Amino acid sequence: MGRYRVCVDTGHFAFAGTNNQVQLWLVGQHAEAKLGLWLRPARGQKEDFEVDVSEDLGPLLFVKLQKIHFLLKDAWFCNHITVWVSDKSMEEDKGILFPCYRWVQGDGIICLPVATAWMMGKDVQGLFKKHREEELEERRRLYRWATWKKGIFLTVDAASEKDLPLDVRFHEDKKIDFDGALAAGEMEVVLKRASNFLSSWKSLEDFDQIFWGHQSTLAKKVRQSWKDDDFFGYQFLNGMNPTVLKRSTSLPTRLVIPPGAEELQIQMERKLQEGCLFEADYSLLDGIQPNVIQGEKQHLAAPLVMFKMEPDGKLLPLVIQLQLPSSGSPVPPLFLPSDPSLTWLLAKAWVKNSDFQLQQLQTHLLKTHLLIEVFAVATMRCLPGMHPIFKLLVPHFRYTMEINTRGRTIVFSDGGGFDQMLNSGGEGKLDILRRGIAHLTYRSLCLPNDLADRGLLGIPSSLYAHDALRLWDIISRYVQGMVHLYYSGDKVVQSDHELQTWCQEITENGLCGAQQRGFPVSFQSRADLCHFLTMCIFTCSAQHSAVNQGQGDWYTWVPNAPCSMRQPPPTTKDVTLEMVMDTMPNVYQSSIQMSTSWQGSRIQPDKVLLGHPKEKYFSEPESKAVLSRFQKDLDTLEREIVARNEGLDLPYEYLQPSQIENSITI
Repeated sequence: MGRYRVCVDTGHFAFAGTNNQVQLWLVGQHAEAKLGLWLRPARGQKEDFEVDVSEDLGPLLFVKLQKIHFLLKDAWFCNHITVWVSDKSMEEDKGILFPCYRWVQGDGIICLPVATAWMMGKDVQGLFKKHREEELEERRRLYRWATWKKGIFLTVDAASEKDLPLDVRFHEDKKIDFDGALAAGEMEVVLKRASNFLSSWKSLEDFDQIFWGHQSTLAKKVRQSWKDDDFFGYQFLNGMNPTVLKRSTSLPTRLVIPPGAEELQIQMERKLQEGCLFEADYSLLDGIQPNVIQGEKQHLAAPLVMFKMEPDGKLLPLVIQLQLPSSGSPVPPLFLPSDPSLTWLLAKAWVKNSDFQLQQLQTHLLKTHLLIEVFAVATMRCLPGMHPIFKLLVPHFRYTMEINTRGRTIVFSDGGGFDQMLNSGGEGKLDILRRGIAHLTYRSLCLPNDLADRGLLGIPSSLYAHDALRLWDIISRYVQGMVHLYYSGDKVVQSDHELQTWCQEITENGLCGAQQRGFPVSFQSRADLCHFLTMCIFTCSAQHSAVNQGQGDWYTWVPNAPCSMRQPPPTTKDVTLEMVMDTMPNVYQSSIQMSTSWQGSRIQPDKVLLGHPKEKYFSEPESKAVLSRFQKDLDTLEREIVARNEGLDLPYEYLQPSQIENSITI
């Protein structure tokens, strides 16, 4: 009995409203009431009305809604419904929230439970048991596992983006922008090829003929400085792939020092004792079958580069070995900074080509996109909307299933963008992914452990490491704050059947039995759960930003990171300009590299920043306070990074909170 105020909030993007009529019910613990109102929700509008109910509903549990069509079926995107009880305060923040954030389709009745987070164990009266079971049954029908390629993580079952459930599809505004940018990139490739009469380059300056459009300040700096050794070394700390470099604990066994190079060995041993010797080893590429592009065989190397760190923090290359030694073959030569300039330049180009392969396929695709898709699918299959971990994570999966599905059909498909561009295209890219999975451990995804294992803690010139650690700590505090609100102790974690099923689904199904590499199949404590959730949120926000956002900066000047190599690695130091240019990507490959680098790193117009989700899944004041603290911590870090960058010749901006998206959307 009493008066209720009801507010219906509709999404603001294109086609979110509906011409159909919507009927509402209020469902309480004691009874339910059909509201005698018919709505036609409009895009971006809030419809507010009051109703009298004769029954005593008791505490509200659900709002039910039904969309009824007459002549035209059109979906409606409902953000949420808020209800105020008349005998309580009508203040805006005192309403009872019923989140939706999905498309309402068809004529079926939909139940929206109250926003208060409930775990199955908390629902002692079974008020929501049936709803949870029916919700998960429907989700498991919609979100099915599929095998994209044998030996690689499972994906969502969708041959194209059109096969995905509407709730995880791009909104219309995002779709129009994405398709438009894709068409513009294709046109750019056509124009650059048509305006260039060369089929191959004659000099390094020839690359200027396609170095136009979408060039950032840093990209122009790369064009000027890419030959410099300190600039080469800087990229292993703060460039597109800061995950390969590690501090040496011994001289690599693959590094065979030839007679006459004893001084080099002495220098490296001295730097090793000082703790200033570093290495980047690309042995994972050894034996990968090279691609064939337009009938021309490409070539791959598996280099090792050794660095020394100077007192001022500069990382300088000492020696490069392009191939692993093999029995029955001559010892591969060692390339040195003292070699002729073209010889040394080509050796460095081979290193950067190998780095390009692992950055694109292992660091970026495998360890962010494909990994997080597993989390997203498992979350939809195992955690009901009322579960606190669902509420915590689902904003971090926005658009991820569609961008990955599009990637598999456009970029990584047979004959797609990567096969047209990379020397590891074709079957090679799949073998790299499989090898990457074999080496992927849970510990390597947890940033503090990874940096410690690679000996990169406490290096002032490693701006990536510094900023990433700060973000990890901030995200960790946020996760702990949320988890501790809903889990009073370790036993509550252990007894949460839905949570444990989710963990098992990720490790045993999605990651294809990754427990042998340290991934958990259950959570025994709040600490275990917090660490896992921190890794997930960090990976799909901060880590993805660090290894994706700079592609337009570092990869549009092609010689700095060539996508493919058209001649074998040199076996002598007699290198000519003609050899260098015959090895570099041709006009066609270079144009595709520039276009895809811009496409992959451009700012998204509907960007949602880390810590600022548009959805209101939590209603409790305590959870809102935890989110507010998270946002304040991010603002503090933003100011610190901006102040630091003002004094740097090369500002590092990829981990500024104002640059980090809340999810993987590109």
